Amino acid sequence: MHALFRSLLLYLVVALIATFAAEAFAADGGCRAASGPHAPAVVELYTSEGCDSCPPADRWLSALKSRPDVVPLAFHVDYWDSLGWKDRFAQPQFAQRQVASQRTSGAKFPYTPQVIVDGRDTPRWSALPAAALGSGTHVSAAPLALVLERQGEALQLTVAPQPGAALPAHVAGYVAVVDDGLQTQVGAGENKGATLKQDAVVRELLPWSVSGGGAQTLRLAPKAPPEAGATRHWVAVATDADTGRPLQAVSLACAR
Repeated sequence: MHALFRSLLLYLVVALIATFAAEAFAADGGCRAASGPHAPAVVELYTSEGCDSCPPADRWLSALKSRPDVVPLAFHVDYWDSLGWKDRFAQPQFAQRQVASQRTSGAKFPYTPQVIVDGRDTPRWSALPAAALGSGTHVSAAPLALVLERQGEALQLTVAPQPGAALPAHVAGYVAVVDDGLQTQVGAGENKGATLKQDAVVRELLPWSVSGGGAQTLRLAPKAPPEAGATRHWVAVATDADTGRPLQAVSLACAR
């Protein structure tokens, strides 16, 4: 009798371990995304909750989030914070990034809302036709491929040149930690009394660079905590470091 009980107990333990391992494998194994043959359009918005002309641009960017051929990213800048309302998503490095982008984007000064499409300043973003974004503008194959994978709390990024492709002299990029479904009730400043609903908000930016001609794998450790009610995903973008032009991008969303 005791031998039978021990056998049953052992069977249950093994079954539980196997079930847990299978569930963990399914969760981890499905959390991987690879870029396609053509690069999606990378649309960057520099915005602030303290800027009364920014909510229309925020809504415009939100409308792009369901398009597979567009990667929208909202960078909240902090130079509005001293004018009545502190933007909880703003970071000094995003304002610095906006200033640095002037070297290649064609913008003469930083402003909000500023839209940069594929590395170029696009002041007439509100009149931009849908065909001007995404796959319709990227007819040539991307020179490299990206694979982004979540491994526990870390991210693994593989950057691989395409066979025979001509790569720029300097390839660099970033992985952005991005949240959708954010909401803020603004209590002061130009948007006082408004409830702002925002998507594609960059919460953390992890820069990277590669050298040499072969495939390389990088491991990154995001630290930004998730916000209750928000939906998180990650975006990897590779750029020509000299021109600022995106070469490839991929988005990764994992089931909770």
